[in-house]
Amino acid sequence: MATEAKYSIIREVGRGSYGVVYEAIVNQTRSKVAVKRMHCNVPENVELALQEFWALQSIQRQHENVIQLEECILQNGQVFQPISHRYRKSDSHLLLIETCLKGRRCMDPKSACFLWFVMEFCDGGNMNEYLLSRSPDAQLNNSFMRQLSSAVAFLHRNQIVHRDLKSDNILISHRRGSPIVKVADFGLSKVCQGKGNVNLHRFSSACGSNFYMAPEVWEGHYTAKADIFALGIIFWAMVERITFRDGDTEKELLGTYICQGKELIPLGEALLENPNMKLQIPLKNKKSMPDDLCKLLHDMLAFNPKERLDAFQLEVRIRQISYGKKRQRSVS
Repeated sequence: MATEAKYSIIREVGRGSYGVVYEAIVNQTRSKVAVKRMHCNVPENVELALQEFWALQSIQRQHENVIQLEECILQNGQVFQPISHRYRKSDSHLLLIETCLKGRRCMDPKSACFLWFVMEFCDGGNMNEYLLSRSPDAQLNNSFMRQLSSAVAFLHRNQIVHRDLKSDNILISHRRGSPIVKVADFGLSKVCQGKGNVNLHRFSSACGSNFYMAPEVWEGHYTAKADIFALGIIFWAMVERITFRDGDTEKELLGTYICQGKELIPLGEALLENPNMKLQIPLKNKKSMPDDLCKLLHDMLAFNPKERLDAFQLEVRIRQISYGKKRQRSVS
């Protein structure tokens, strides 16, 4: 993909509306990487690429459960230019805006203009596929919930709000034996300015995937606590294996919802229509989860964001629940 043939593409592993993900190898070391290519031919694509770049490069230290960006490369025609982490934000921001938005060559269909993200490779696919291919496992669920809570707390401490958390955007790595989750796909994320409480920043553009969106996101006035609502949807669906079939892709996806006849209503939308609605947790089997986990899910899925846990409270609470913990044998 570069002039020096630094990487070699092996195969395509995923494709979405805004980009294609490939499995590749570093030719010098033969190690595997994931390469995401985003076509910067329209302003919307450029904005998504920029948001992903700012989110990943703004993290000063890496977290085990957040996908690691190795490097970012701007392709304009046949010219490949690495975007260094040493660049000041304003300089690289202007470079990308001028090249991808104002540069006439990028508007020429014959001229290729791409942003390539080189990231660590995850061999276990996404969390949705991983869990649905296995029998339910309370200890594994507990591990995933702890890892995800830690990752989101880390992002929020670093002023990053993901805004599109769902099982498809969580990858699995087996590099250290036991499965490790990696929060990925930061195209809709926002890096908040300043070093204050991330929960004080307010957003107005509704975005994300319908079945994971908090009630206030549907209204267009929300904070970082929308990420906690999305995690609540994921955790509940993970524990009880609640799934729905995506209308566009026909894929079976983990996610909770409200059923009205034959119509599936996203939980956030249903709560917006009826804020006093009592969530039936657990949905399937009362033995599937202990009371402390039920209470935790209710606190994550509270209609009022002020009554909802923030990421830092969740990180503490998730370690206290009894669900999925090995019972110690009593010594007689």
